[in-house]
This record gives sequence, structure tokens and C-alpha cells, in this order.
Amino acid sequence: MVKLLLVDDEPIERDGMQAILLHAFQDIEIKQAKNGKMAVEIAADWKPDVVFMDIMMPTMNGLEAIEEIRKTDKEIEFVMMTAFDTFDYARQAIKLGVKDYLLKPSKASEIVETADKLFKQLKQKTQESVQRHQEQQALRKALGIVETDIVTQLLFDHVHEMHIDLLVEMLETQTADEKFVMTVLIPEGAEHLYADIKQQIRTDHTVWIGACYDKQLPFIVFRNPGQSFRAQAIALANGILAVTGKKDGWFVGIGTLCGSLDEVRNSYQKSLIAMLDVKVPARYRFYSEELEPTRAEVPVFIKQQEKRLVDFVRIGEWEAVEGLVLHLIRQLEHAGENVVRAQQRSLEFLWLTNRVMAEAGIQAETPFYALAAKDYRQLMSETLELIRGLKKTYMAQSVRLEFDKIHKIKQFITEHSHEDISLDVLARKVDLSPIYISKMFKEKLGINYIDFLTQCRMEKAKKLLADPKISLKAIALEVGYHEPNYFSKVFRKMNDQSPTEYRITVLNAGTVEGIGT
Repeated sequence: MVKLLLVDDEPIERDGMQAILLHAFQDIEIKQAKNGKMAVEIAADWKPDVVFMDIMMPTMNGLEAIEEIRKTDKEIEFVMMTAFDTFDYARQAIKLGVKDYLLKPSKASEIVETADKLFKQLKQKTQESVQRHQEQQALRKALGIVETDIVTQLLFDHVHEMHIDLLVEMLETQTADEKFVMTVLIPEGAEHLYADIKQQIRTDHTVWIGACYDKQLPFIVFRNPGQSFRAQAIALANGILAVTGKKDGWFVGIGTLCGSLDEVRNSYQKSLIAMLDVKVPARYRFYSEELEPTRAEVPVFIKQQEKRLVDFVRIGEWEAVEGLVLHLIRQLEHAGENVVRAQQRSLEFLWLTNRVMAEAGIQAETPFYALAAKDYRQLMSETLELIRGLKKTYMAQSVRLEFDKIHKIKQFITEHSHEDISLDVLARKVDLSPIYISKMFKEKLGINYIDFLTQCRMEKAKKLLADPKISLKAIALEVGYHEPNYFSKVFRKMNDQSPTEYRITVLNAGTVEGIGT
């Protein structure tokens, strides 16, 4: 339904034009104004789509009325009606964005033709607006997925097919030098507030929001140079809690400041430690060293330490394994735990170490303490001996196993580089941990997994580019990229020239060689 306002100081002119328009068009609603001042008032309240405006009127002429309406509404379309075909009127009307004009008296056919042309333009404009809105929604959705993927890669051990630097480039975020992680604990049954929480987090802050996992929503906050770290974090925490109505169960853990994206995982771990005890009136807490758990009964801490131990064993970081287990023993001693119970907890960690080694193909004897420890000094000494025994077995068998594994992995990637083989998929194929594979690539081959996969794809692409009959789109699909534009971007990044430039170089070289022979 098009809303049209007729403005003329002559009632007979308004009524006649209204009758003509209503007879010619069905989806149209018309209101009338007898002067420019009334037109301004109706336009402000009714928001017409089109205004047919007479120029010569008392109180406020048409050009003045158009100028006044334009101050508050830039979208209304105007048709000027005048009995004077003068250049001055036309010039002023053009400045005000008038779409067309009618000379009075106008024929019915001229009125209908002018209105029809304008209505079609409005319809096209509406369709384009809807299309732009849909495209913007699709873009926001896609960028939201990219943002979540970036946070997942940074905070966890997830590796995506796409390089993280290219994902970050897609977001076009003006990132600060310093950043920190905050984690919101969302109570059971409060999922309906998830969207409101995300909207509040984005208010006046540059953030990357991750996926909600196990009732915890992590997000990376970029430092606002106009605020202190504590002031920014507190304001953000209070804003989140205000959305929740400060109901029970909600809590915000605040991690430490870090200088690079490589360090945000540590800030995330600190935000989790800050949430271990949620019985704080403020409902938020900053991490501090005093918050490090000291009792074995804290299930979150034990679970966290077990996960870290598994990761350290898989990648062969034995100094970290020693440090983690001995740190656990010291924590138990500090908490006043019975030494026998502490010995049992240590033994559980040693058995976990042995199991992870077995999963990697390294067989070692199951570790046991010969006798019950009399004190913590004896416990730490014997624990250290058991860990070093496991390490010795690991080092003796790992060299042979790693050579076989590297060869197997490289062969698999080379043969399947055109497929969607993420690090997780590859790990399942070769029955190894993603972290172990990632470390193996960096230490043994000097590159990370994604770069090796990309190199395999680029070498295959170079061979295909030598054939001018194969299109770039077909080559992109053949080597494992669903988007030709992304394939071109990666190719340029790896080879300092686009696929087209490379193809021209290769074909020209072939031509010169042919002439020479």
C-alpha cells in the first residue's frame, strides 16, 4: 500500500487528482493538505511515501514545505505541481531532490503516467532494500560463524581448514595490543537470555564471542585505551549481570591481560579458575594467584589438570608433566591433605600418563609405589623417579614410532589433500591425538599441519595450471577448495602471484622453450 499526500490550496484540484489516482491504482492510500504548513505536520506523523506538492500556496509555499520535510525524512519522494514553467522553480526543486513535476492544469493521463512511473521506482527501491537487508543478514551470520571459529581455535585445540590469520582478516576488527578473556557461567534453564547477553557484551566493546559450551560462554575482549583494564572488565561484567536481573547462578570470571592472540588460552584458563568458587556477592571475580585451587576435592581443577597432563604426554613435554604432578602434590600438602590420599591421587595421574602412552603405541610397565609414603618429601622423590622411568620408555620407543607415523601421515595427506581433512579428521584416520600431530609437524618438519596441507594442494594446483584447458574454478575444486576466490587468495599468499599470473608465466616459459628447440 503506497501512502500519497496531495498538497494544494485549491480543494477542487485536490479532489480531482484524488479521484483520478484512486480510479487508476488500487493499492494506494491518500491524504490531503491545504497548505505547506499542514503538509509538514501530516508528513511528520503519517510518513507518506510520495507527496504531490503545489508550489504557490499561502502561509508556506511548496518549496519551503519540501525543504522542511526533507530535514526529518530523506526517503519521501516529491512531485512538484505548478502553473509556472520557470527555470528558477525547476532549479530549486532539483536541489531538493524532487523526482518529477506536473504543469497545471494536468491531464488525467499525465497524472497517472507520472504516478505509475514513481510507484514502479518505489517498488524497485523496496525490493532492493529487502535484498540488501537479506544480504546483510547473511553476511552477519557468516561473520558470526567466523568469529566463533576463531575463538574456538584460540581457546581450545581445534584446528580449522582455513588459516586463522585469514579468518581474522575477514572480520576486519580493529584489535588492540592488549586483550583478555571473560567467561560467563550460564545457569540451567537460562538459555533464553543467551541472545540478550551477547548483545550486551557487544555494547561499547570490541569483542570476539565464542560458542556456549557446558553452560560457559567465553569471549575475548580487546582493551579500550580510554579505560583501565579493571574498569572495562567491571563495566562489562555489571552490564551482563544487569541483563540477568542478578539472579542466582550467574557468574563472570575475568582472566589476565595478554599481549598476543597466542596467549589468550592462558587468560581463558585463568577466567575458569576465577569461577571455581561463585559465592561472591559481586557475582564476578578477577583471577589472582591466591585463587589457584589447593584441594583435591575441587572437580573442575582436577579435570582441568588431567586434560593438561594428557596434552603434555601426547606431545612429549616431560618437564611439564613433572611440574604438573609435583605441583599437584604440593597443593595437596598445602591444603593439609593426608599423605596416603595424596599418594593415591598421584598414582591416578601416573596411570593416566601410562594409558596415554599406550594409546600412542608406547608400551610401558604400569607404575606403582613400592610402599606407602611416610611423608610428602618421600612422596615427591618417589613420584619423580616413576615419571622419569615412564619418560625413559617413551624416549626409547618414540623415535621409531614417530618416523613411521610421520611417513604415514605425509602419505595420507598427499593422497587426500583434495578432501576436507581437518586436523581432527586426520587424527581419527591415523589414530593419533590432534595435538600430537600438530607438535610432530612443527618439530620434525618445521611447519604446521595446515601449511603442509596447503603446500600439497598448491603443488597439485601448479601442475593443473600448466594445462590451459582447465578452468581456475575446476582447479580450485580439484585441489580441495570450494570457493575459487579463496583458492586464489591462498595461492597468492603462498606463491606471491595469482593463479592466472602463474599460469601465464608457465605457458610463456613453455612457448619459449618450444621455440628454442
